[in-house]
Amino acid sequence: MAQTNTANTLGSSNDDREESSPLLNMATTEEEQVSESAAAGQGGSAAEHGWTTNGLPLGHGSVVGEPMGRAQWDSGICDCLGRNDEFCSSDLEVCLLGSVAPCVLYGSNAERLGSSPGTFANHCLPYTGLYLIGNSVFGWNCLAPWFSYPNRTAMRRRFNLEGSCEAVNRSCGCIGSCIEDEFQLEQCETACDFSTHVFCHPCALCQEGREIRRRVPHPGFKPQPMLVMLPPGYQTMARQP
Repeated sequence: MAQTNTANTLGSSNDDREESSPLLNMATTEEEQVSESAAAGQGGSAAEHGWTTNGLPLGHGSVVGEPMGRAQWDSGICDCLGRNDEFCSSDLEVCLLGSVAPCVLYGSNAERLGSSPGTFANHCLPYTGLYLIGNSVFGWNCLAPWFSYPNRTAMRRRFNLEGSCEAVNRSCGCIGSCIEDEFQLEQCETACDFSTHVFCHPCALCQEGREIRRRVPHPGFKPQPMLVMLPPGYQTMARQP
């Protein structure tokens, strides 16, 4: 009888230990999530209303299924004057800043992308120092691209934009057979971002400026709420019998 009680006590303590184990709870939760996702995949409703962590809708597949397609840049790297749309004046401003004051354009792009206090000064001032050192010592702006190219990589990842390798693969289809690993492809895209800033630095800054102005409003822009009062509809009085 004592052995039976001892066995029951040990069994209950093991059950309590298993129930209180966080790893077991995590594994159970993961199994439940996998079963729910599988059931939702069979029903077809989760794939239609799925969202990524950045708030982008999934066009097809699921989070663990097929990847969503990359979006193309709104304008090409050589479209320095931009497009004839509602952002035409902003595109001309970006072209002027990229030609005369690239430090201001880079700081403005980083401010819109970061949206935190002090972002403009933290990016504009170091860029200005590297710009002056590169032009005075080497005769051209060869140091600032080393500092500015991560901004292009951050934009590409945040807005799910296609890189240079993916654009070439979409045009002629010669990159997909060479690079199939996602990690290697991302490294290649980062190297292409760096090369774009080194050899086409003003055009790269202008392209990023046009793209981010169409996607992110200025951090200082705060729309004021507007109260609209609608008049009551046509009313009639019923005649009592």
